[in-house]
Amino acid sequence: MPREYLFVFAQAHDDFRVPELRSVAELHGFPLAIPDDFDPSRPFGVLTLKQEEHARLLARRCILIKAVYEFYARGVTYEALHTQNEAARARWEGYIPDTSFKFAVNGYNHSISKARQREVIESFSYMDYRGKIDLVNPEVIMGCFEEYRDVSGTTRRKNEGAGDFREVFFGRLLEEGGARSLIKKFDVKKREYFGNTSMEAEISLLMANQTLASPGKLVYDPFIGTGSMAYTTAHFGALVFGSDIDGRQMRGKEHQPGIVRAATQYGVRQRILDLCTFDVTQNPWRCGGLFDAIITDPPYGVRAGAKRLGRKKERTGTPSGPPQPRPDDRPYVPPTRPYELSALATDLVALARHLLKPGGRLVFFLPTVTDEYSALDVDVLLCDGMVLVANSLQDFGAWGRRLITIRKDTDREYPPPKFDARPAVLGVVPGPGASEAQEATHVPAHRDFREKYFQGFKKGSDPVKPEAE
Repeated sequence: MPREYLFVFAQAHDDFRVPELRSVAELHGFPLAIPDDFDPSRPFGVLTLKQEEHARLLARRCILIKAVYEFYARGVTYEALHTQNEAARARWEGYIPDTSFKFAVNGYNHSISKARQREVIESFSYMDYRGKIDLVNPEVIMGCFEEYRDVSGTTRRKNEGAGDFREVFFGRLLEEGGARSLIKKFDVKKREYFGNTSMEAEISLLMANQTLASPGKLVYDPFIGTGSMAYTTAHFGALVFGSDIDGRQMRGKEHQPGIVRAATQYGVRQRILDLCTFDVTQNPWRCGGLFDAIITDPPYGVRAGAKRLGRKKERTGTPSGPPQPRPDDRPYVPPTRPYELSALATDLVALARHLLKPGGRLVFFLPTVTDEYSALDVDVLLCDGMVLVANSLQDFGAWGRRLITIRKDTDREYPPPKFDARPAVLGVVPGPGASEAQEATHVPAHRDFREKYFQGFKKGSDPVKPEAE
């Protein structure tokens, strides 16, 4: 029988909450309906699920869930809450006779004094629980949550505003959020090997959930760098293959590759299938439909810029004479040139369409300029057979980065992309996600992102023109 459950969320990345809930529900194969009045910016939300086990599965896997409660009542006043709670008596009366219990009163955006906590707890005396009060190891924990509006930046006296909450919620603790502890486990500062572009642990875990990582799935990171997303996806059971144009990022300076050392630290060494050095536009893949997911954080030029093989300026004329041997028999290092972000993003979607299995997901970050962004920036990336699943913003003020999740929605086989050279003077590389007129005129907010970033996102300034590709 469907029941309502109260979800208590961590106070971070509120734009990621609904996509994560939907992804984890899809991973475990049960339906999840998000009501129209569900506000992801609020710390509490009530969802209806068919089985209690579904709520527990969400609590165990979702990074942004702190706890799940069996929902009893809510109200803008305690009078309204108690009326609703009494109507839900059938849900909690089984604990009245001899169940040890504990009441917890918590506030959001407000500290609740001991005296007020005692007053709130006593207001539930009509529930008439006769079991032992156990504050250490109770059989049942009842939670009451007062949500206050944000008044940060104002000066208030102690306990001022107590009781002036936005809404209050009440329920029985079902399960604590089990995945939150993984943030400490994968903390970059405690990692055996990391770099200045390593993704923070919480975001890496959220990305892994978006890929639906689970045992037996094959995941590819084409810009693996120091491997942040490889460890989290492997932790959930997936097998990971990684590549990068710069092998030094993967290897580090010691004899054993850095990614291998960190994977050993996390106990997932056997799930890192291999690491290869190659340019993604000159990849060795000879067939498509290989991977269940592609997860990556493409370099966008703030700390490291994207590169692809090729000369910045093509040689003119014909070479004279035979090739000259290199001094000291040094290995040949092929030249590289910049890989403009809007071209890279479009190519990445096309490559994913070729490499993903039907139903496979592409999960990647796309930086954008806040004042210039429009939904069309993502629409023009989409191509036939690829549909947008989620678009979540991590806001940094003048700019932000969007976690884009795209699914291959067809079983049709597609040829590998051409990665054709494009003149830098053009706008975004046209993609089938928008009309021809829009493709021809629209310049996305992530175009020339590096130049805009170092200019401080000044309006009206002409970005430095990148060298032609």
